Amino acid sequence: MGAPLLKTEVHHRRPDLAGLTLSELETFMVELGQNTYRGGQVMRWVHHGLAVSFDGMTNLSKALREELATRASICGPVVSARTESEDGTTKFLLQLDDGHCVETVFIPGDDHDTLCVSSQVGCAMGCRICRTGRMGLVRNLTAGEIVSQLLSVRRELPESHITNVVFMGMGEPLANFDQTVRAIRIMTHPNGPQISWRRLTVSTCGFVPKIRELGRELRVKLAVSLNAVTDEQRSAIMPINRTYPLAELLAALKEYPLPRGSRITFEYVLIGGFNDSDADARQLVRILNPIRAKVNLIPLNQDPEGEFQAPSPARVLRFQEILMSRSLMAIVRRSRGQDILAACGQLASGVEAAT
Repeated sequence: MGAPLLKTEVHHRRPDLAGLTLSELETFMVELGQNTYRGGQVMRWVHHGLAVSFDGMTNLSKALREELATRASICGPVVSARTESEDGTTKFLLQLDDGHCVETVFIPGDDHDTLCVSSQVGCAMGCRICRTGRMGLVRNLTAGEIVSQLLSVRRELPESHITNVVFMGMGEPLANFDQTVRAIRIMTHPNGPQISWRRLTVSTCGFVPKIRELGRELRVKLAVSLNAVTDEQRSAIMPINRTYPLAELLAALKEYPLPRGSRITFEYVLIGGFNDSDADARQLVRILNPIRAKVNLIPLNQDPEGEFQAPSPARVLRFQEILMSRSLMAIVRRSRGQDILAACGQLASGVEAAT
């Protein structure tokens, strides 16, 4: 299964410095007749200084700043809307250079803050329990556009302490593999936003070939949207399962290189009367038994336009009890930002109108 065809692509005439690695920035500065160390200086201004223009880069000469202004750009999406939930979660609608929009979600915590970033405008995966999936795919994001979600929120919330980044926003990150990997390398670089590898998670709906490639390329944590325990059940809500069925997915996950003490997170959206029975719970234990796994149980976030129902609280607890009684780590994840359509599977609000 290849990457879906895109309706539009972004071609920047000038290099976007937010999306360049240190070696690329050094090469770019040499092409301008500068020493390589200038690349590190510019990278720190972009990611540490949160610069959106070259005027304030005071350790660069005025002539170099003027040349950079004509030869390069710094991706700085416009914050079109900012909505805060009762629980402190904040959703940002960011308008990109071509007018398309993506959503990114800031989730405050007690000792750290988390940012949920998007990797695509829309999504081609078509999962029936996800609002983004019903949009279809508009286009991939560039690495600069992915990284700039973090930079934009840090500018908007200067008191925040974002240490965790999760690729769980709009889009399938592994369907935009090259730009996702590039963005992660920039985010984790000492001259970049300085996100620790241990605090960065990539979520996938099951893009099997790229799961193997991700394990070879990076050391990031992996989360898998599973949501079902049989092929018939999963194919009914997640079309990707028809191409990469459960056996193939689970085989790839068994081979995924995990750091010592780490586990693959399986996201399991509980849908009332569909995948939340005692038998489903027991089967989930059986299929995950060979994998170092933990399960995030996510009661379906009710969508007025959706076709499925949320399970009862009692059913959620019973499902969790069965998993834990069989030594499978299972946590009921409290959805954040439901009142502003910022929770799992809810991102899409305002995007259609903006594009």
